[in-house]
Amino acid sequence: MDSTINIQTIYFSHSHLPSPIKSTMNLFTAIKAALLATFTSNLTTHAFQSPSSQIITTLRHHPHSITTTQSSPLHQQSDPSLSPEQRQANLFQSLLRDLQIQNVPLLSCDANQVHTLNAALWTTMAELSANPLAERVCLVLEDIPLSALLAFAEDFTVLKTQSRLMDHLPELKRFSVSLVGKGVGPAVLIETEESTSTTVGSSEGWYDKDKIIAALRYFISRVVVGMEACPYTKSVDVSASGLESRGVTPGPVGYRFSGTSDACQVMAVFWNCICELMAEPEENLSSIMLSLPGIGGSEGVDGGHERFAAVVELVGRYLCLFRGDGAFGLVHFYPSYDRERVHPLDMPAYGHLPPMSWLRPMLKMAGHEAESQQLSEEELSLANYQRRAPHTAINILRMSQVNAAAGAKSIVNLDLGNGRTEKASGIPLYSRNTLRMVQMGKDKLQAELDREIAAQQ
Repeated sequence: MDSTINIQTIYFSHSHLPSPIKSTMNLFTAIKAALLATFTSNLTTHAFQSPSSQIITTLRHHPHSITTTQSSPLHQQSDPSLSPEQRQANLFQSLLRDLQIQNVPLLSCDANQVHTLNAALWTTMAELSANPLAERVCLVLEDIPLSALLAFAEDFTVLKTQSRLMDHLPELKRFSVSLVGKGVGPAVLIETEESTSTTVGSSEGWYDKDKIIAALRYFISRVVVGMEACPYTKSVDVSASGLESRGVTPGPVGYRFSGTSDACQVMAVFWNCICELMAEPEENLSSIMLSLPGIGGSEGVDGGHERFAAVVELVGRYLCLFRGDGAFGLVHFYPSYDRERVHPLDMPAYGHLPPMSWLRPMLKMAGHEAESQQLSEEELSLANYQRRAPHTAINILRMSQVNAAAGAKSIVNLDLGNGRTEKASGIPLYSRNTLRMVQMGKDKLQAELDREIAAQQ
């Protein structure tokens, strides 16, 4: 018996039901294969919390296979002897049967934690995104609370109204996500419109994976290790070094890669990484560096920086939706990273540097009052080179490591002037890194970055 998420096609035992059309079955086969490839380990680690309830902490064991389930005939009329719960169950079965008649694939997934839920949803959406035709798929998730499914569906609906993001996530405009029967049962209906020329698509750009990862390792060696941008990373292969006295065990860094340019596929890969981290103890997998060279490209390609910022905000949005930011921290990288082009400009953004307008107050609080007054805006902007890697990348960290590194008193009140005070953390580290970037100088920093970018071609 393999420890996997079991994906099933649900068919009802009515002889008059039509057989699914060939294109629908091809779509189902692709989704099934992708989902089974995603869930390949037994996840017994404590899960995030959904907005209103604790998700079950272990997965059931199922054979690594696809099976057909049978259902007894549905009642055509309400039985007054049935309880409200039984009536609701019958209505749910009836709605699923209607979808089956319409040749909508019904996929049963036994995800029972929010990280496996997100992996299942986004993997399905990634497969749909790769298909230019209009499609509908129903995921039945009996072990996930309706509140968690509703939270996802409602937030996705809100997301589609936010032009600031959707202008740079055009592939998501095709999608609609809703609960079957407005939540009468634990099933999510995912629908796509026919693709248009404005969608980014799911292109897997041609990249040399080994060169991409090697270039990122050069960057980490130069900036993160060599310039001590993170004092607890002593090599490109091991993270969380020097935190043993604070209860953290060093472990290997996992380098992961996807050449996709599609936001749904990025989300699927990201949640697969989260599942992997949840399945492994920190001594086996301390953190993950996820390379995404197909996202953002370069300035003028797919929106450049704006595309990068939108995709990584999408990643953080759904991690935070289920309070995953309490378990994992994110650090975002991009070749022309510019904090002045990240929303919001004057408040913290998950996974990003502090606002540029906060650097002078930070330097002052860290004891560098002269530098806080004398450095030019151009010099302060060199702080962006902490995050200027040869391609888009996301560092996924365990919050236990982040909290141990920061210390118990890392959050302080930062005086921003004009009577404004904000909570801030990491002030000594960000101040020191800024001064080191200034000392290095723009010409040398850019030359080193250009060398790393060229090495991955």
